[in-house]
Amino acid sequence: MSKYQFQTEVNQLLHLIIHSLYSNKEIFLRELVSNSSDALDKLKYLTLVDDNFKSLEFNPRIDIRFDEKNRSTLSVEDSGIGMSREDLVDHLGTIARSGTRIFLGNLSGDQRRDSNLIGRFGVGFYSSFMVADRVEVLTRKAGEKKAHLWSSDGKGEFEIREAEREGQGTTVTLFLNEEGREFASRWRIEEVVKKYSDHIAFPIFLHYDKIEYDGKGKEKSRTPEVSQVNTASALWRRGKSELQEEDYREFYKTISHDTEDPLFHLHTRAEGTLEYTTLFFVPRRAPFDMYQVDYRPGVKLYIKRVFITDDDKELMPTYLRFLRGIVDSEDLPLNVSREILQQNRILLNIRKASVKKILGEFQRIALEDREKYDGFIAEFNRPLKEGLYTDYENRETLLELIRFKSTKVEGFTSLEEYRSRMLPDQKAIYYITGGGEAALKKSPLLEAYAKKDIEVLIMGDEIDEIVVPAIGSYKDFELKGVNRSDAGEDLAADKDGDREKDAGPAVEKIRKALGDRVKDVRVSVRLSDSPSCIVTDESDPTFKMAAMLKAMGRTDFPETKPILEINPDHEIVRKLKNLEDESFIEDLSFLLLDQALLVEGVDLQDPSAFVKRINRIMAKAV
Repeated sequence: MSKYQFQTEVNQLLHLIIHSLYSNKEIFLRELVSNSSDALDKLKYLTLVDDNFKSLEFNPRIDIRFDEKNRSTLSVEDSGIGMSREDLVDHLGTIARSGTRIFLGNLSGDQRRDSNLIGRFGVGFYSSFMVADRVEVLTRKAGEKKAHLWSSDGKGEFEIREAEREGQGTTVTLFLNEEGREFASRWRIEEVVKKYSDHIAFPIFLHYDKIEYDGKGKEKSRTPEVSQVNTASALWRRGKSELQEEDYREFYKTISHDTEDPLFHLHTRAEGTLEYTTLFFVPRRAPFDMYQVDYRPGVKLYIKRVFITDDDKELMPTYLRFLRGIVDSEDLPLNVSREILQQNRILLNIRKASVKKILGEFQRIALEDREKYDGFIAEFNRPLKEGLYTDYENRETLLELIRFKSTKVEGFTSLEEYRSRMLPDQKAIYYITGGGEAALKKSPLLEAYAKKDIEVLIMGDEIDEIVVPAIGSYKDFELKGVNRSDAGEDLAADKDGDREKDAGPAVEKIRKALGDRVKDVRVSVRLSDSPSCIVTDESDPTFKMAAMLKAMGRTDFPETKPILEINPDHEIVRKLKNLEDESFIEDLSFLLLDQALLVEGVDLQDPSAFVKRINRIMAKAV
């Protein structure tokens, strides 16, 4: 017998789970049955394609037993693939998935919120400790002779020792606590199985005693009985007319381990050249690992109802990695390898058609249910934007789906909605990038656009810096960043030539003082209240983009130098025009530059010099 310590994160999760963060304890049975179904799926596949397992006696089933008299135990047994000692350590002592600490950091102490967080993270097996003082797992891996018994009370340690088991598979036995005793009941188990697991594609048998009573209500006889308690048909293969919304919701929770209902689903059956069935769900909340390189795919591949894989990232494009669901093909060979899968033409065609269907469903919801679509966009706008950069074939559709914040409307808006609000003689669609939404809305770059009633899209996602310039145009209107030097054509006025001429001396003095710290100094057409702002040349990366490239280790590009634009109508600029004190002019020039950089979220090269200049200016003012 060997003793092991739980991984630190597992200890923390167990503590939270045992203290009832799940609002409904009955889901432990759903999780155990779902794990058994996965184990049967995996072994079924091996018996069909692997010569080492084709002769294996395989009778796929799940059996649930309980101690009705003492209400002390409940067990879930399967004849699936089973686990080795190493599997037990890896699967039941560790959460083998990055981001665990991030997840734990999101827990707030709000019981309802934390319950949903844990559910979305997917810690199914550990939910057993909500209803049990102790859990034992007796398992024997298919193809091995040795069995092992894993046991723990969920308080920091678990034990593993060799044991005996006839045939491959796993039996999970729960030693029920007071709160778990209600589940040692035929009717309660049947209720939970029919509610959550009726669609499991393998038969679930419930073992119980049939009791007969005499006329006075006393027990007369007790006969062991076994009955199947689920329909054992793959839900996705059933017709949509046979299914209720509740069926879809419970199936989603089983395959995703989510405690919340999905936002919406799409169920499709294709017949003709290719025959396949797909059932996709959009979660209500983004998965925790959505922005991690080693994210876990959410779509399972079946061939003729035989489970093939649930970790193939090629089934869906990366920007749709938040989807959960099933792809079941009639045309792929069962023995297709993982490597061949990635290049398989049938699967590529299924993927291509599925993506178009999914994006079409997003479009339909956007038109028919604005509130639901806004909820979807709040969670998944950013990955959709990734699609603009990676999926050129569906780019036009994605342009209609993505949303932005704006200077004119509350909430999200589309490019089409922006276009409908454009001024009659407006020449371009304007946007601003470079920081978070709140900071961007206060940027001095927006002042003149606001005065002229020109709407500007607020693009506060880091990814906007990459994807938006690649869009180029939308329905014959060029997209222009207001922080670019060439974005002022709708702001120009006939009198600007006179303003530029009048401010010429000030421009020259500032240009001389700043030297090579800037690419140029110009009179601005976009400022009305602030004295200065910075823009970048249309051929240079923005400061935000330069910072992102440096963070990725890129140093093979020249330093971005700002173009300083000044407001000739501002009092500081007007007074500077007549100054002769070169040191004072230099201080003012650098302060005009540094404050413009700060407003745009750019780090100053020399903060101490900035402070000294402020002190010198203040000393002259008092």
